[in-house]
Amino acid sequence: MGSKQETEVERLLLENYETYYRLAYSYVRQEQDALDIVQESAYKAIRDCKTVRNPDYLATWVYRIVINTALDTIRKRKREELSDTLPEAVWEDSYGDVDLRGVLERLDDRSRTVVILRYFEDMKLEDVARTVGENLNTVKARLYRALKKLRLDLEAGAYEASGKEKPR
Repeated sequence: MGSKQETEVERLLLENYETYYRLAYSYVRQEQDALDIVQESAYKAIRDCKTVRNPDYLATWVYRIVINTALDTIRKRKREELSDTLPEAVWEDSYGDVDLRGVLERLDDRSRTVVILRYFEDMKLEDVARTVGENLNTVKARLYRALKKLRLDLEAGAYEASGKEKPR
């Protein structure tokens, strides 16, 4: 018979499977890799759930496992130098044909994680801070800097696409 924490982790995994998949997919942009990440994360979460000191943090702890597993997959992929063969996904938004994935990839891992959790997973800032294991003010500052960089990169891309010179 499993422990209370193991039962809770299993419940979280079942109830939030799609959320974990979307999170993994937002990093790797490959369906099979995202499925593998969620499966590996589920294994790690069930295997290690007894090590969590405070059961109130199990949900953010599982998010952290998914994020770390996705980042490990990306690092492994970079080491294998397969990035040349990966298909490019273009996300469209109010900027037109902007490669949002490309712009997000210009952010460092921690900034990208904060942006994805806040805006793509719709987490509250307090939950983002718990998930990434940082102080709330650090997360707010990181998010502010990341959004500023994204805005500048998107504006630069919009001007390049239009052929107009950016005003100074």
